[in-house]
Amino acid sequence: MQQTGPFRAFSSLYFSTFLMVLGAGLLTTYLGLYLAKEQVNQLWIGGLMSLYYLGLVLGSKVGHKLIARVGHIRAFVASTGLVTASALGHGLVPDLTFWLLLRFLVGMGMMCQYMVLESWLNEQADNHQRGAVFASYMIVSYFGMVAGQLIIGSFPELGLEPLLLVAIGFALSIVPIGITRRIHPAPLHPAPLQISAFWQRMPQSLTTITVAGIIVGAFYGLAPAYVSNTGLANEQVALFMAVTIIAGLVAQWPMGKLSDRIPRSRLLRTNSALLTLVVLLIAILPLSGHILLLATFCFGFLAFTLYPIATALANQHAEQDERVSLSAVILLTFGIGACLGPLLASALMQLLGNFMLYGFMGLCSFLLFLRLQSVNYSQKQAARIVASQQPDDYVMASSDVFSSPLSAALDPRVDEEVVQAQMLDNDVDTDDSDDPQTEQSELAQAEQPSSAIDPTEPDEEPGQAADEETPDSNTKPGSTKTEGDSNKEQPTAEPTDSTETIVSRLAQRQGPQNTD
Repeated sequence: MQQTGPFRAFSSLYFSTFLMVLGAGLLTTYLGLYLAKEQVNQLWIGGLMSLYYLGLVLGSKVGHKLIARVGHIRAFVASTGLVTASALGHGLVPDLTFWLLLRFLVGMGMMCQYMVLESWLNEQADNHQRGAVFASYMIVSYFGMVAGQLIIGSFPELGLEPLLLVAIGFALSIVPIGITRRIHPAPLHPAPLQISAFWQRMPQSLTTITVAGIIVGAFYGLAPAYVSNTGLANEQVALFMAVTIIAGLVAQWPMGKLSDRIPRSRLLRTNSALLTLVVLLIAILPLSGHILLLATFCFGFLAFTLYPIATALANQHAEQDERVSLSAVILLTFGIGACLGPLLASALMQLLGNFMLYGFMGLCSFLLFLRLQSVNYSQKQAARIVASQQPDDYVMASSDVFSSPLSAALDPRVDEEVVQAQMLDNDVDTDDSDDPQTEQSELAQAEQPSSAIDPTEPDEEPGQAADEETPDSNTKPGSTKTEGDSNKEQPTAEPTDSTETIVSRLAQRQGPQNTD
């Protein structure tokens, strides 16, 4: 049976995702540009974005209960209706305090929408297609975000038209979900949060995710106002945002492949160091035109890959049954960072100037680099201490080859004639006699090869050391070796066989000893 590709199998979910993210991206950029045009205090702009991310964080609890109670499709329809009404409310009531509430409601509703889509994909995607399914989901999301940025350039006056398009996008996202023929997924079950335990085990990953949330939240919330305050037109602001988001999309595949080849902790340190340089250049130098677009492309390439690399590093050190809880902790951590980022950045922009948006992000990435270096050094020191405290109980195992006369025959430093004489005497002893005098003669002859070894060689063969400490394998039990044995008269034998023949015969004799 021919398998269906992920785009065709989940086309309705992908189309809903595209329309939903298009509306969300258009709304975020519109609000930033509109408030900058009206010369609203930067704190209000940062506060609006922070309330949106706070709604995302708290919406996870509401979304779980809603989906468990009414199912995925009804939950998606209800949350989409809430988001559509909230988007239109920005044009109906031009009051910033009321807009804070609306942004919070948009965040809660969109989190429920994300949970419906991602849980649906996660449950019904086959294991052999799971990576392709979620990669396609991320690509569709990025394209929807880029489309929202480009649309805003068609409305330089910033009237009510963009808000109407936002509402249309969210309303149309209901249609593909409503008419899908796919089987509904099972209800969601809340996962327990183990925040402190994961922070102790994965400090590098969760620290990076927090900083990534701060940087991404500050960028989406304040970058349109920052670029607009530099004197660029709305069309150029839209292009600036689109280039940055496209860079994040382009970076996902190469950075993912790179993270599979080199240690992810090292890649995070390198990423944060390069990101610090890029954002400081944007903050300090008066960039414009294509140079500014190139700089923001590099920013998007580095900033938008911190989160996926850190998530991969965290899952690398988690057990299979911990990953659901870990995912909840990661989302919560990122959401908290995204809430703090716009507030802190907007306060600094209000106090010190427009350039402090990128100055603040540069400070965050530099502190992240220092933190990662410190944690990595501490972990290496702890590993060295543990390794130094391990007992050295490794003992070299003896070999039948080194404990037998065969080792002397294989040693190139031993005289061949002496070896042949020794081997022939051993054969005579094994086959003919148990006489003690013969045994003593054999032991005295065993001392003979040591004189043929080069006395200047510093190393000893393992077999030689073993032979000095233990009786020879061909020596009868009960026989002893004394210093006087070496002075006894040794019988002579005329060598008649070659060394190869002797080695072959000895190998046949040693064979049964090596069999388990």
